Amino acid sequence: MTQPETPAPAPATSGGSTSENSNTGEESPATEVRVHLFARTDVGQVREHNEDNFLVADLTRRSRGLLEANRATVIGEQGAVFAVCDGMGGAAAGEIASQLAVDIIYERLVDGLGDRPIKRDDLARRLVRAVESAGLRIFHEAKADRSRRGMGTTVTAAALVDEVLFFAQVGDSRGYILRGDTLVQLTRDQSLVNQLIEAGQLTEEEAETFEHNNIILQALGTSDTVQVDLTYAEVRRGDILLLCSDGLSGMVRFEDIRETLRSGAEPLDICKALTERANQAGGHDNITVIIVQFDGPTLKPSDAEGGEPLKYRKYVLADESLDEKTRPMPAIDVGAITPSDSSVGESAPRTTSNAPTSWQEQGLHGGDHDYDRVDIPGTHVPVWMVIGIVAGVVILLAGTAFLLLR
Repeated sequence: MTQPETPAPAPATSGGSTSENSNTGEESPATEVRVHLFARTDVGQVREHNEDNFLVADLTRRSRGLLEANRATVIGEQGAVFAVCDGMGGAAAGEIASQLAVDIIYERLVDGLGDRPIKRDDLARRLVRAVESAGLRIFHEAKADRSRRGMGTTVTAAALVDEVLFFAQVGDSRGYILRGDTLVQLTRDQSLVNQLIEAGQLTEEEAETFEHNNIILQALGTSDTVQVDLTYAEVRRGDILLLCSDGLSGMVRFEDIRETLRSGAEPLDICKALTERANQAGGHDNITVIIVQFDGPTLKPSDAEGGEPLKYRKYVLADESLDEKTRPMPAIDVGAITPSDSSVGESAPRTTSNAPTSWQEQGLHGGDHDYDRVDIPGTHVPVWMVIGIVAGVVILLAGTAFLLLR
């Protein structure tokens, strides 16, 4: 569903602020960041309705939407947020879940924001809390209405303040940045297939035909809590941000996405071209794309020396630390997965898994990374208990059948 368009005041003439943080330096100088953006969502070629939603919002002006006057602006002192949500749950439940997610994330981000320049840590913390609030609300909505049982949504949200872009990730929608000729995925798919690749139990070639590639390990609404993966990147002049649902990343090759972004076209044309590529490849899922181009006199040029290279990097808030939640758990054995774990089929709805996960330091994101492992929370039932329960049910059914046939 396309976001409702909300009128926005004329762009400000300056933006940015001085703020403290624990990951990117003690202070950040006043920064003027200009963005040129567009977003598009498409039902695809197979699905009957669109369960995707997106959010484009200027937090300083408290405005959201995609009016023509709002597609090129200067980021104000409270920042901006962009998000893609891919709903699931059947009927209209997936669409409801993704709409709730973008609405609640925006409401929580602007609630009590005030007029003072926001610090990086404050925006990052607000983003995480907003995503958590959305997950809890969707969970309670699903419990209260039988027709919405099992509904959920992924979310990949990017919040910008100064030259720092924070990513909050739950599920398998994606965030990329193109810098020069190099395209880097800055989020990690919380999916079974990606976990198996990073554990070395599946190759990328095998993953293309893997029958359980519709299983995601986490989604908003499937439990009362979620573990939000918070990462960050420092944008430079000329960088292009791409946020997308797996209706694009699952249908269009990485190199084709990169070449489309490198075309130098306007954001509107890039969105259109990427959507058309996904539909031409089969359009098996809904397709949602957000393109944001960054510019500004105070941003470093894309070819500037020094600074951190683009890669997946966790962001640790000042009053938090990596604790037992981030300890790795045993990798999943691909041979132990049964068809009952997933809805099989290219156009089948995705499911979530409670299997333990272990993010390795290889895989889709390449080697030589210093990021931390992520443990997705799950319910871990001993195998002997499962076997005992199954055996008990079989005996009970057999006894009942014997009595009925006497």
